[in-house]
Amino acid sequence: MSTGNNSHPVHGAGLGLRREAIDDMKQISNDQVDFMEVAPENWIGVGGAYGKKFRAFTERFDFVLHGLSLSIGGPSALDEELVKSIGQLMREHGIQFYSEHLSYCSDDGHLYDLLPIPFTEEAVHHVAERIKRVQDILGQQIAMENASYYTPAPGGEMQEIEFIKAVLDEADCSLLLDVNNIYVNSINHSYDPVAFMQALPAERIAYGHIAGHYNEADDLIVDTHGADVIENVWQLLDKTYQHFGSFPTLLERDFNIPPIPELLSEIDRIKQLQQKWPNTSANSNEQARG
Repeated sequence: MSTGNNSHPVHGAGLGLRREAIDDMKQISNDQVDFMEVAPENWIGVGGAYGKKFRAFTERFDFVLHGLSLSIGGPSALDEELVKSIGQLMREHGIQFYSEHLSYCSDDGHLYDLLPIPFTEEAVHHVAERIKRVQDILGQQIAMENASYYTPAPGGEMQEIEFIKAVLDEADCSLLLDVNNIYVNSINHSYDPVAFMQALPAERIAYGHIAGHYNEADDLIVDTHGADVIENVWQLLDKTYQHFGSFPTLLERDFNIPPIPELLSEIDRIKQLQQKWPNTSANSNEQARG
């Protein structure tokens, strides 16, 4: 399995592997999709027919893991057994990288949603210590994804961008840059998505996400991963590559999964934008992490 360039664990344009579409996705070639991503919680301990199907994909494609339930910002004790199981899954399938959401989803029980962490100095220290512990267990750097949220986090002392950068620096971890989440939050919380994107640290970017969402109202967007990527988000991805140079980017589609050719048309658009803005910018090369 390749490890991408010095700053990226994979390369090119990726697609999330979903169990309900796994048979249809067998037709996808390595020329069409460069890497894939799964939630480790959906595959830890899976054997039998589905285990064999998953193995067939991990033998063909580079993979990254994107966690759903570690609850890195939560008040409950860190689930170290889950982290160890994730490490075992990575070793079993030669998977190079793991990321999680910069949010929380548990407090003495699963909350069934990803909730915003208060943007405070105390929360920065709490989250960073937990990230460092995960990295110690896995023996490698992980990435945190900028998360979508719908109500202001209580007790906020910092802006979202300040909080993200402080966590990344204190934990010395990477960034999973979700372009759709920037757009969603910019509508829900009335800020400039381009200025927010440009304030993110180039040297921390491991890879990116792009996805569709649902317009609940003019000032409320829900991050669903259940629709096509809209033009405004494509334009933001274009501006993101222009600013940073291109980086590996994955299309998320969790439900309402269309026929494979429709998914591949969005993958092709990612590749076209990556070719438009090759990874040769000063930001990308001079600040690349070894």
